[in-house]
Amino acid sequence: QVQLVESGGGLVQAGGSLTLSCTASGNIFSINTMGWYRQAPGKQRDLVATTASGGNSNYADSVKGRFTISRDNAKNTVYLQMNNLKPEDTALYYCNADLIPYRDRDHQYRYWGQGTQVTVSS
Repeated sequence: QVQLVESGGGLVQAGGSLTLSCTASGNIFSINTMGWYRQAPGKQRDLVATTASGGNSNYADSVKGRFTISRDNAKNTVYLQMNNLKPEDTALYYCNADLIPYRDRDHQYRYWGQGTQVTVSS
């Protein structure tokens, strides 16, 4: 069984910082892209940032210059350092990984974590 588990969310004042982490576990052959998405109530789930195994990263315009995504491939872990948080960043943050499991080497699957809540007060 493959699982993604996030941690690090919480309540923070505007201008503050939080660091999220997500670890993938299970019988994984390889992990390609890992990333973070977020969803506020009544809104769609939107991309925050992604990072590929080759090193390329991708950010939503709204977080560029404030958030940094990184990964530790040896630990199957992705991080999101969030600085200068704004109330608009309030959402449930989901980790995702596009990976190939040992059970099916012919296909790539997208897995999601359970989400961690980030709330930014004014």
